[in-house]
Amino acid sequence: MRARLLALLAPLALVLSACGINSIPTAEENAKARWADVQSQYQRRADLIPNLVNTVRGFADQERTVLTEVTEARASATRVTVSPEQLSDPEAMRAFTEAQGRLTNAIIPLQRLQENYPELRSSEQFMTLMSQLEGTENRIQIARRDYNAAVQTYNTRIRTFPDLIGARVIYGSEPLVPFEAQAGAEQAPSIDFGNRQ
Repeated sequence: MRARLLALLAPLALVLSACGINSIPTAEENAKARWADVQSQYQRRADLIPNLVNTVRGFADQERTVLTEVTEARASATRVTVSPEQLSDPEAMRAFTEAQGRLTNAIIPLQRLQENYPELRSSEQFMTLMSQLEGTENRIQIARRDYNAAVQTYNTRIRTFPDLIGARVIYGSEPLVPFEAQAGAEQAPSIDFGNRQ
């Protein structure tokens, strides 16, 4: 009796092990972890911006519009979040991308202020913050790339045989949404300090 039961369970165990029982949740958790890395880098940027704005404000009070736009964009970007449960929601991902894109675009004129204020360039604190901000932008890019790679792995796994069986039957898995650049990101932003008041 025991031998029969083992003879029946062995093929079932083999079939289940080849259906993504472990690999699908592992790939999904990896994608969620990479998304947390993306959010962490955006939070790092949001935390640096108040210090950068205050440093610049000390040197360039007349550039209040630039500083106000950066501050407002930062506040807007930190209000829009995407939880791991929303990673398969294209609308949530689009809203997040747009909010972060507005912040990125607001930072560019702030970076250009240093060209108009030589004493600002020489400020060690400003240069340190700018370096950290540049490093953060690089980290964001790497985190987004790693997230997209994890999403690609997960989405491929749930769509290919034999994991497809486990993904549909056991988990009801949905594809995750990769991070995409916002519309118009392929064009360089234009910076114009000619209309200052």
